Amino acid sequence: MTVHVHYFARLREELGRPGEEAELPADDLTVGGLWQHLHHEAPPARLMAAVNQEQATLETPVHDGDEVAYFPPVTGG
Repeated sequence: MTVHVHYFARLREELGRPGEEAELPADDLTVGGLWQHLHHEAPPARLMAAVNQEQATLETPVHDGDEVAYFPPVTGG
């Protein structure tokens, strides 16, 4: 399964890349499981995500061809 991953804001700077295309061995990953597969660690606290441009949780399933975006919490004022 192939997933297109995008990183925004501080995550892009910390990881040193805007995103990546991930080849995954399983078809039953979640947004949180994808992060753990790519970075070999649990997702950061308060990590936000979207799947195919719709807000998602860490438990949202990821499917072949999906676009997954990760971004830090947003504040405004």
